[in-house]
Amino acid sequence: MCKAFTSASHPTFVVLLMTLVLAGCGTLPVRPELSYSAARAASSESSLSRIATASSPSPLLSGFRLMPLGVFSLDARIELARRARHTLDVQYYHIHNDRTGRLLLRHLRDAAARGVRVRLLVDDLYTVGGDELFSGLAAFPNVEVRLFNPFCCGRTSIVNKYAASLLDFGRLNHRMHNKLFIADGAMIVAGGRNVADEYFMRSMGANFVDMDAFIVGAIVPQFATIFDTYWNSPFVYPVHTIVDAGADRAFLRERFDRLVDDGEQMMSLVLPPIDILGYGAISEDLDSGRLGLIWAPAVAFADPPAKVTAMTDEKAREMSVAMGVMDRVIAAGSEVVISSPYLIPGAMGVETFAELAKRNVKVTIITNSLAATDEPLVHTGYARYRVAMLKAGVDLYELSPIRIQRNRRLGFLGTSTGRLHAKTAVIDRSLVFIGSMNLDPRSATKNTELGMIVDSPELAREVLRVIRISKLQSAYRVRLGPDQRSLEWLTTDDDKEVVLTDEPDSTFLLRLQNILLAPFIPEDQL
Repeated sequence: MCKAFTSASHPTFVVLLMTLVLAGCGTLPVRPELSYSAARAASSESSLSRIATASSPSPLLSGFRLMPLGVFSLDARIELARRARHTLDVQYYHIHNDRTGRLLLRHLRDAAARGVRVRLLVDDLYTVGGDELFSGLAAFPNVEVRLFNPFCCGRTSIVNKYAASLLDFGRLNHRMHNKLFIADGAMIVAGGRNVADEYFMRSMGANFVDMDAFIVGAIVPQFATIFDTYWNSPFVYPVHTIVDAGADRAFLRERFDRLVDDGEQMMSLVLPPIDILGYGAISEDLDSGRLGLIWAPAVAFADPPAKVTAMTDEKAREMSVAMGVMDRVIAAGSEVVISSPYLIPGAMGVETFAELAKRNVKVTIITNSLAATDEPLVHTGYARYRVAMLKAGVDLYELSPIRIQRNRRLGFLGTSTGRLHAKTAVIDRSLVFIGSMNLDPRSATKNTELGMIVDSPELAREVLRVIRISKLQSAYRVRLGPDQRSLEWLTTDDDKEVVLTDEPDSTFLLRLQNILLAPFIPEDQL
């Protein structure tokens, strides 16, 4: 319980203090008792299930198709929502109230109207501006919407959310970063993308270069179990207990319909004939009744929801999928290639890279440049380790928001700039990681993460091809300067090598800001 006090000698101070203290006293409502809800097994009554079974060469294998282009990845989600007949289990860190978020939720509503059971789980950090969408969707029959690790109040902005729950910051600083879409217990889209325009090349500003995978086969029940673990965890609340409690359901449905039924432009997705790997739209395979996929052994994994209760970073790391992935990296025999938009290896990571170099294991990493990142403060943590990583033998590349505009193969709109968001790794040209995890302290200790490991040289070649396109056509190679302390950025323009000595594509003010802030940014919060 919060306590306030008064002082007649300092009335203004007292009013301010009481306002801050009381603002930080917000508490969650009592969580209702919720019956256990389980994923439904794939049924032959579902065309999606029949197609998945007919396409599989073995019940022990899983099938994968990479989706490096956002428009194909969004189209796959929409197609699965349209074709589902029994269940849609959907879990995201961020669903934005923009045309992409409204488009997806519109299709979830339409599926529910056909009798499909829809379970939507959303982390509550970035729900600002989306409460009407989520409470409205939950008002329809066959739909449940739950919020993970919710804020009690102050829902008009993220700042207000935290200000209203100052005394609960330790809990609220842990978020669910998972991204998962399961249709009829048979087909999945999973990877790095949240649901917003910029993740699917639909923003006229900045867009993310990202990676998802379309998945069927033996790994699907593993992901379904992961979803159930989160859905039934004590850290989720029905949306109506947090937002619009007691509101008339008919009013909520009408308001939702007004938000999402916004003309046929909401439905239009223009797809190129093929993507950069030569694949067409997944609808073509679904219409034919046969999926062209890469088949391989695979395993899904995720942090437990209880990671949000970890009182120390050490305890959180014990629960973290990042440790399992790093164990695979440490065991590499010849090569490690990593794509991580937010990269803070820490002293332990640098030491790992140095040990790999001693064993002649080549390490290549692509990440965001200062100009490309949407998290400049995170870049301060990364910048501390660039010289050390280069001295440890890492082949380091930074994505350029300017150069990537010229890379039309990635589907950029007009003058929109590019940012890396794909979280992938390839080990020894055979083991592939795809998921939501970054190589930074927040993924290791603050967020829950989800991913998969696939043992497939064929899939590894495709991931490496996608990384190579960004690395060679859209990035700068970083190297040590002649003094072995400074940095240089290399690129090739018109067949001539260009060497830069300042952070490329960035302004002087941005560079100065990061230099000034760097000493004061706690690395464990990045």
